[in-house]
Amino acid sequence: MQEFFFPCLWAFLASVAFGLVYNIHGGGILICGLGGALGWFVYLAVQLLPIGSIPAAFAAAAAIAVFSECMARLRRCPVTGYLQVALLPLVPGSGIYYAMRHCVAGETQLFLSTLLNTFGMAASLAVGAMLASTVLRIVLPHLPQRHKKT
Repeated sequence: MQEFFFPCLWAFLASVAFGLVYNIHGGGILICGLGGALGWFVYLAVQLLPIGSIPAAFAAAAAIAVFSECMARLRRCPVTGYLQVALLPLVPGSGIYYAMRHCVAGETQLFLSTLLNTFGMAASLAVGAMLASTVLRIVLPHLPQRHKKT
């Protein structure tokens, strides 16, 4: 329970903080926080499977993209604010740090493995978000619309 709750809580708080930096107002800040928490939840849940961190990052980015697209349509706001802010807690900053640390220490093998894993994580975040957003933008206009009775 705690291995899911606290990382999701920190991701929620980090996304809320980035939402404030990105000047997102009102209920949008809460939506950004929920998107960040959702992303970490999906990332941690997929990592329970024996497939590694790169597919987990892909799944988390896709979940965040679907969530951001839906919330942006409901609130009639741009998607990019929600998407960028919710993806920020998943960005592999520590991987870049440790790769450079291994490089400076002359540990070439560790440097290359850490760097490739970091690039894989970053690429899977980008591809997951792009693929999910593209599929939604193709599928959503073809869904039947519910019209309000006036």
